[in-house]
Amino acid sequence: MAALARFCFRHRFVVLLLWVVALVGVGLAGSAAGTKYANDFELPGTESSHAVDLLKEEFPDSAGDTDTVVWQVPEGRTVRDADVRDAMTAALTAVAKVPSVGEVRSPYDESGAAQISENGRIAYAEVVFTEQAFNLDKGNIEKVIDTAREPRDDVDGLEVELGGQAIQQTQEPPGGLAEGVGILAAAVILTIAFGSVFAMLLPIVCAVFGIGTGLMTIGLLSHTFDMADIAPLLGSLIGLGVSIDYALFIVTRHRTGLRRGLQPEEAAVRALNTAGRAVLFAGGTVCIALLGMLTLGLSFLNGVAIASSVTVLFGVAAATTLLPALLGILGTRVLSRRQRRRLAEHGPEPETATGRSARWSALVQRRPRTLATLATAVMILIALPLLSLRLGTTDQGNDPESSTTRKAYDLLADGFGPGFNGPLQLVAEVPAAGDRAALDRLVAEVRETDGVAAVVAPPVPEGARLTVVQVVPETSPQSKQTDELIDRLRDSVVPEAEQGSTLQVHVGGVTAINKDFAAVITDKLPLFIGVIIALGFVLLMLAFRSIVVPLTAGLMNLLAAASAFGMLVAVFQWGWGSSLIGLGDEVPINSFLPVIMLAMLFGLSMDYQVFLVSRMHEEWVHTRDNARAVRVGLAESSRVINSAALIMVCVFSAFILSGDIGGVMAGVGLAGAVALDAFIIRTMLVPAAMHLIGKANWWLPGWLDKRLPHVAVEPAEDAVADVDVPASEPERELVPVGAPAPDASGAALLAKTAAPSSGVSGQGGTLIRGTIRDSLGVPLPRCALTLLSASGRQLAKGRSGEDGRYEMAVPGSGSYTLVATSPALGAASAHVLVGTGAVEQDLSITLDE
Repeated sequence: MAALARFCFRHRFVVLLLWVVALVGVGLAGSAAGTKYANDFELPGTESSHAVDLLKEEFPDSAGDTDTVVWQVPEGRTVRDADVRDAMTAALTAVAKVPSVGEVRSPYDESGAAQISENGRIAYAEVVFTEQAFNLDKGNIEKVIDTAREPRDDVDGLEVELGGQAIQQTQEPPGGLAEGVGILAAAVILTIAFGSVFAMLLPIVCAVFGIGTGLMTIGLLSHTFDMADIAPLLGSLIGLGVSIDYALFIVTRHRTGLRRGLQPEEAAVRALNTAGRAVLFAGGTVCIALLGMLTLGLSFLNGVAIASSVTVLFGVAAATTLLPALLGILGTRVLSRRQRRRLAEHGPEPETATGRSARWSALVQRRPRTLATLATAVMILIALPLLSLRLGTTDQGNDPESSTTRKAYDLLADGFGPGFNGPLQLVAEVPAAGDRAALDRLVAEVRETDGVAAVVAPPVPEGARLTVVQVVPETSPQSKQTDELIDRLRDSVVPEAEQGSTLQVHVGGVTAINKDFAAVITDKLPLFIGVIIALGFVLLMLAFRSIVVPLTAGLMNLLAAASAFGMLVAVFQWGWGSSLIGLGDEVPINSFLPVIMLAMLFGLSMDYQVFLVSRMHEEWVHTRDNARAVRVGLAESSRVINSAALIMVCVFSAFILSGDIGGVMAGVGLAGAVALDAFIIRTMLVPAAMHLIGKANWWLPGWLDKRLPHVAVEPAEDAVADVDVPASEPERELVPVGAPAPDASGAALLAKTAAPSSGVSGQGGTLIRGTIRDSLGVPLPRCALTLLSASGRQLAKGRSGEDGRYEMAVPGSGSYTLVATSPALGAASAHVLVGTGAVEQDLSITLDE
């Protein structure tokens, strides 16, 4: 990572140009090729899937999208009135001439009597397009809407509305609205957190390049893979969040390095070599969690997994290549003016965390049992509604009440019953002539079945292989009673009719397909959860050389997921606040949402776990003190984790504006899940549990340690200086020449880390010594000195003597950075490689530096 960061920093304009070329190039290719999204709900082995296959084989030409035109007249009139009939017939004739419209089935045709309600006030026509909804030109769909609504101006009180997938596309908010609002919210939070407009722009620019390139690539991949239309929305949902988060972590570490006196290049290299490694690791865990959806074997989710992973990968690439280039362009301007002035006047800042983060961390250490109990109780309470979870599929009955699709849905429900919006299909393979009585018996039995409002059984023509009996339920497609009706038909009514005959019937239709999809998801969910938990466990075990840390992470992820779905059930199924976003009450949870949300949530939870525990692990490697490691790690990581989580909450909440019910649910669910995960689990429950567990957090059997490959989140050289430091040890000071001897604990540390060699001021061992001078070679007295590890961790502080000389002991051989600061001249830094003896290192501070 260090070499990559240094290359990108030094060749910053070349790297920026390459990213611009990539974004523009992929964008032009995407515009030329277009997209080819398709909602493919193939469910091999299910009854509804077999019914669809039979229909495709028998009626291959009926592949286009079918939408409806619904109209209603005022009380006292009927749709059969001459003026209404003439106006609507003329409009439907004009609709039939619109490009991409293959057929219009009017209620005024000879076979259209069933398309008029019993009271005669509501009627509908079917508009059959030549293509599926997502392949249609939006302009043609809008022309259909405008043409169908023209009779409203000619007939007083006439209401005309349209419904269907094609129509729904025209009322979605402009593309990018949710993303734009999310980016704006993130910009505000970043400006407050950083206090610098330049620093705020860095994560935003990285997100724009990462998401832009990723989404264009998804469009190109849609020609190769089957991708649902919701794939780019969900891809941008998680890609935007992680892109900003990853850049935020790196920029925060870079700014910390600058405030501690590092030169911009060295600070960028340190940031990428520490936080950048964590970003690579975290991005990998997110992609693994997302690609875990491939184990389910559902083509609909395969495209979502690939699309989401692509945007995450581009986000990681932007954070690890584009970001260091931008850091090189901005230099020290990523700090606010106040921070730059303070650095010049007072020298590097101390490493010790202060403020609310430090106080909170100390409180967690003092009261781990109380806080762990409180956090667990809160999460369990929020998770309780999960026991009422019911998977299903939302439809246009959940669209905003002002939309034409919602109005058309309600009119059809009023005129023909709530089940008319989701009729079932009994696809019967026509039996031998002697067994036709079995089909008639089935139709009669279905009419008498509880929950059935109407049955339409067309005559079977001679030579036909299939016949389709349409069953209209009494309840809406989303209703639990409709699910129970499907079970009754499949479990008892149909088998009884088939018994003793050659009749074979399959219950299909959109509602049955959705139910089967939910059942398949439910059956495979345990496997999916087990796969992503196992993979996450292995990755964390490799990274932190521990059994307990990944086990704790897995349990916490399950708790976070349970609470997130409990919250979704309360909001959408129970209606606690869903009306505020125009969804109405008792909305079932989309059947595909658990898998998608679990993949995203497990990936994001791993992000926060990695960033939190990596800082703890870094401190543990240096001190072997669990309490200190947890306290320092929480104090130094909680603020950036909370800032990142707040940004994610804003980004995900913005997807309420997406216009897609799946996007709204995912946005609300993920926003709540991230808030619970970051503010309760990662900053309260995890550190409290780690305090209670103690040193066992870092336990790994010796035999397993020898067999596992070493994959370190921290740079390897940081682990060279492995020193046991008492928890009560005061801050280590550098030893300037002629200064008094250190106190007892400091002397103990020097004795422990020093190796026998020729002495310096009477102290032998691993040392750095030299002189601080100005540009004219004049020694500078009383310069502030700071020693940093390879990861930017502050190891010691002190000052040079009156003759500009300094001398210090270091923990052991390895790579260090020495920073010298003069209030009048500024700062200088040097990269020092320490072996087993004394190292001479002079520094020169000039006004230009």
